Amino acid sequence: MRLRFSKMHGLGNDFIVIDGISQSVRLTPEKIRFLSDRHFGVGCDQLLLVEHPENPAVDFRYRIFNCDGTEVENCGNGARCFAVFVRERRLTGKRRIKVETAGGIIELLVNDKGDVSVNMGVPRLVPQEIPFVADARASTYELDVDGQTLEISSVSMGNPHAVMLVDKVSEAPVEILGPRVEHHARFPQRVNVGFMQKISATEIDLRVFERSAGETLACGTGACAAVVAGRLRNLLNENVKVNLPGGSLQISWAGEGHPVIMTGPAVTVFHGQINI
Repeated sequence: MRLRFSKMHGLGNDFIVIDGISQSVRLTPEKIRFLSDRHFGVGCDQLLLVEHPENPAVDFRYRIFNCDGTEVENCGNGARCFAVFVRERRLTGKRRIKVETAGGIIELLVNDKGDVSVNMGVPRLVPQEIPFVADARASTYELDVDGQTLEISSVSMGNPHAVMLVDKVSEAPVEILGPRVEHHARFPQRVNVGFMQKISATEIDLRVFERSAGETLACGTGACAAVVAGRLRNLLNENVKVNLPGGSLQISWAGEGHPVIMTGPAVTVFHGQINI
């Protein structure tokens, strides 16, 4: 199968984006792992597949696969790349685009300067909806990891996140704690792990260890979850600049019952074809 694709990134979080509307696409976990491999394939953190919607009220459906072939619910950086991709490929001329994902329906707006604002939906905070094993909802939880007690916040942005506050992200034990929290028994679907440093009430630094992918240069849902966690702990204002290793995002959350709005860039690196 000869497959047309685009290589894109959002703040260094990179994607293979595939048009499944104008070409026939048959992907297996093995093919996704091959495409994602940086030595033998194209290389990416996640693969995004654009499809016709199942819901007639939306414009597109898009599916998100980690580099190990597993399908996940949501990806903020991928959503921005998706919006730019469908316009560049002339699949739509709209600036405001409604999309269905495995994590729910999201709305995208391509701004005049090329940045994309994404309505990421209302965060889920009830433990059973994240999912996270806890007796009752709280702004923070104690999590035992190999005899060490961590204080985390748990949030779903369509996918589960654990967020912890650190003194310096540059010194955070991301590679040690990331996989241990990801696979913790209290997260039955595993979890993305955020390490957040407060700079001020309007700015944070953040590193994210993603499920099945490890630490990435940027994580859009992770940035949203971190701001929600910070606001629930009365640490942050409504509008927050989130600095990730790959660059910065602007996150806005008015509070409970309101959606999180994420704004940031999306860049096309190149277009290509590959036989798989």
